[in-house]
Amino acid sequence: MKNFRKIALLLVFLLAFSSLSLCAYGEEKTADVETEKTEEELFQEKIDFLERVIGFVLSKYEYDVDYDKIIDGLYDGFFSVLDDYSIHYTSDEYNKFDTDLSGEFIGIGIHMVQRNGQIVVISPLQGTPALDAGIKPNDIIVSVDGTNVVGYTTGQASKLIKGEKGTSVKIGIKRDGEVLYFDIVRDTIVLSSVSSKVLENNKGYLKISQFNHNTCELVKEELKKFDELNVTDIVIDLRNNPGGSLDEVVDVLNLFVPKGDLVYVKKPDNKEEIHRSKLNETKYNIAVLVNGGSASASEVFAGAVQDRDAGKIIGTKTYGKGVVQTLYPLKNGHAVKFTTAEYFTPNRNKVQGIGITPDIIVKNKTGESTIDLSEYPELKKTRKPSVGVVGLDVLGAEMILHTLGYEVNEPDGIFDEKTFEELAKFQKDNGLSSYGILDFITQDALTVALNDFAKPNVEDLQLKEALKLFE
Repeated sequence: MKNFRKIALLLVFLLAFSSLSLCAYGEEKTADVETEKTEEELFQEKIDFLERVIGFVLSKYEYDVDYDKIIDGLYDGFFSVLDDYSIHYTSDEYNKFDTDLSGEFIGIGIHMVQRNGQIVVISPLQGTPALDAGIKPNDIIVSVDGTNVVGYTTGQASKLIKGEKGTSVKIGIKRDGEVLYFDIVRDTIVLSSVSSKVLENNKGYLKISQFNHNTCELVKEELKKFDELNVTDIVIDLRNNPGGSLDEVVDVLNLFVPKGDLVYVKKPDNKEEIHRSKLNETKYNIAVLVNGGSASASEVFAGAVQDRDAGKIIGTKTYGKGVVQTLYPLKNGHAVKFTTAEYFTPNRNKVQGIGITPDIIVKNKTGESTIDLSEYPELKKTRKPSVGVVGLDVLGAEMILHTLGYEVNEPDGIFDEKTFEELAKFQKDNGLSSYGILDFITQDALTVALNDFAKPNVEDLQLKEALKLFE
C-alpha cells in the first residue's frame, strides 16, 4: 500500500504538467504549429501521455509494485472526479455488493442497539417470531441460551441469537425490573421496507424506509389493512429514507397520485423520459413527512405529491439528490456505478443540490444530547475511504459505528477488514448499498444516526402537525 501511494502521488505530480512534452527525456519535441483539436482528441492525447508516464515511472521505480492495485487506483481516481455518486467496485467488492435491499437471514427478528453496556430492543420486526413471542420495544436482553450477554456488542449477541431455521433459542429479557424468559423458534426473516399502524381517531401511519424491489407490493398489503378499517387519512413517513428504485417509487405513487405526470428523467443525450400515473381516482388523503435524510426516490415521491397537489409535505428540506445511477458489471469481474440521468419534478423543478422544500416546515425539538458529539471527528465528505485508508474520517466512522453497537475493533482511524464488515452491516441496516465503502451518502447516514442516537425521547412535532391536517 505504501509503494502504491508513492506511485499515486508521483502520477498526480506528473499529470499536473501533462501539457508539457517529454522532450526532456529525448522522446519528442513540441510542434511549432498545431491545428485546432477537439476536446475528445485532446483527452485521448492526455490518456496516451498518462500511459507513457506510467511506463516511465515503472521503468525507474526502485521497489516492486502491485499492478492490480495500480489498475484499481486508476479506476478509483477516474470515478472519484465524476460526482459524489459514481464509484468503481473491485471484483471482491462487487461480489459482496448487496443487490437485494430487502435482505433475509435466519433469526428471531429484532432490531437492537447497545446502550450503556446493555443490549436494548428497539423494536421486534413485523411478522417475526420475536413479535409473536411477545418481545417489546425497550426490552433489555440479558442472556441467550444461558449465556450472560451484559457488556456484549450487538454483533456478539446477534451471533448467539442466530442459528439454523426451526431451532429454538432461549432469550432472557429484563423488563420493569423483572427477568422473563422466552423460548423462540428461529425462522427466515425478510427485512421489510414498509410498516404501518393505526393511530388515534382512525388515522393511518405508513412508514417506508426505502424503495426496493418489493416496496410497492408491501405498501399494497398495508393499504388492505387500512381499507378493512375504513382508514382514508394516511401519514406517509419518508424521513431518513435514502431512496432506491425509480421504477418502484413510480409504482407506489400510482397508488396515491391521480392520473398525470410524476417525474421527468433527462438522459445525457437530452432525451426525456416521462413517468406518469394511471390512477383514475384517489382513495386516500395523504400527508408526507420528510427531512434532510430523505433522498433520491423519496424526493421523487415528495416532489410528485407536492406539484400535483395530491397532499401536503411536512418537515424539513430534503437531501437534494436528483440524479439516477446505473450499475454495470464488467468483464473483468469488477463493476462500475455512475450517474446516467437527472430527474425533475412534474413542474420541472430541479432537485439535484437543492432538495424539496416542504409545504409546512416543522423542526422536531432535539433537546440536550445524551453524549458529547464534539468528541467525534466530523465526516466532511472530502473522499470515499475503503480498506487500507487511514484518517480522521475513518476514525469518526469507527467511533460512530462503535457507539451504535456495531462490532468494530477499537477505533484507531485505520480502515481494516472489521471496519469494512461492520460498515457494510450498517449500510444494509439503513437501506444503502452494502459494499463497505465510506461514500458520501454513508457518511451522511452515519451522522444522522449518531444525532438520532444522541437525542433523548422528544415529541414528534412533525407527525403531530401532519395529523392536524386531517382534523
